[in-house]
Amino acid sequence: MTVLTRDVLESSTLADLHALAGELAIDGFRKLRREALVDTIVERRGGSAAAPSDDDTENEGRRGGRRRRGGRRDEETPDAGRGDVVSLTDDEDEDDRPRRRRRRGGDDEGQSTEGGRERGGRGGRDERGGREDRGPRGGREDRGGREDRGGRDDRADETGETVEGVLAIGQNGSAMLKAKDGTEVYVSAGQVRRCELVEGDTVSGPTRSARRSERYPSLIRVETINGKDPEETSTGTKFEELAVARPTELLAVQSDDPTVAAIAYLTPLGRGSRAVVVGPHAAGKTEALRRIAVALKAVDGLELLPVLAGVRPEEVADWTDAGLEPAIALDLSAGPDTRGKAIDEVVDRGRRIAARGGHAVLLIDTLDGLGEGAARRILAAARKLQDGGSLTIVATRESPVGGESTVIRLDVALTSTARFPALDLAGSGTLRPELLVGDEGAATIAAARAELR
Repeated sequence: MTVLTRDVLESSTLADLHALAGELAIDGFRKLRREALVDTIVERRGGSAAAPSDDDTENEGRRGGRRRRGGRRDEETPDAGRGDVVSLTDDEDEDDRPRRRRRRGGDDEGQSTEGGRERGGRGGRDERGGREDRGPRGGREDRGGREDRGGRDDRADETGETVEGVLAIGQNGSAMLKAKDGTEVYVSAGQVRRCELVEGDTVSGPTRSARRSERYPSLIRVETINGKDPEETSTGTKFEELAVARPTELLAVQSDDPTVAAIAYLTPLGRGSRAVVVGPHAAGKTEALRRIAVALKAVDGLELLPVLAGVRPEEVADWTDAGLEPAIALDLSAGPDTRGKAIDEVVDRGRRIAARGGHAVLLIDTLDGLGEGAARRILAAARKLQDGGSLTIVATRESPVGGESTVIRLDVALTSTARFPALDLAGSGTLRPELLVGDEGAATIAAARAELR
């Protein structure tokens, strides 16, 4: 257990300070500088955050520790209520520690093994009869926000081995870290939130061995995210408040498909573009989007996030066969609310990738049926961050939403008669194309459009 004195607070990562400030309900903590944030945390705790004296610690030990919620004691923790220290375990937030309950025989139990039930429990229920949430692969998800009795310190179980792997986040917020050698390590939901981890992040850190009631070892702390210190990957600012610039870096899409080649040449896309492929039914929007995705897959430094929301069931297989694994795949039976929520989750992933300096591309099929407001809100997330990453969104829809930087309109007459490229150039266009292809390229596009008048 770590005693967070002022010195420790000042040496903590910004992400940890934000997590603590959130627990203390400090308003506007993300806008505070580090020194001001530490001072505010100290003031909110009502003390100076100085280390406790030996006499105080000895007296606290005689009192047997302070009472915690539910009548439990933290027998090794100094009294945080005095405002001089704050205690947290290193591997999990208080809200994410495994729930411990005492069996009739007097033993404490933590998470169950995969697909199993907690020893001493009845039918997978807790002692009050309520079902417990299951964690990844059938394990128990952290619920109670209570430490193991006696203030057990997970550092004592630390193996000293640093594991690096790719993160896979479950629906309950916790995650599994999958190393190259096949090792799987449990990552708590608290660490995922605190370090703003996203699916596909490469994370490293020391682990502790699995306890008797756990199947997997657990990550003690996050030491690096994508090869960087966690503090470097945390922006400390809301995505919407980050400075935005116009897209100026062209996505050099190359394809043998005539329609995709025409799109790349006459309606260029940039990192941070907000594009919609429009056209009536049977105009070939889904096919065009998938072929654009295949072309983008060859561009270095892009994180592709295909979102299939309301497509024909057989079209999911088409994307997979093309080597494009959808981040979300919902067929025609999904309602507007389900589809909107699923798209929002992937948009949030793209935002965090861009905020860290990465470049994400969301390919959404389709925005039809979500309503004008929802579709416009989703498109509005696309942007190029000044001196940072980008979030590009390319979606399909029967008609433009409004606010697009690029409209790609397909001609159903050309598509139905197999005359390609099937691009309706009169109804297509990119705002400020000279920023992407230069003045000469913009003049070529203008000349091509003029021939159609």
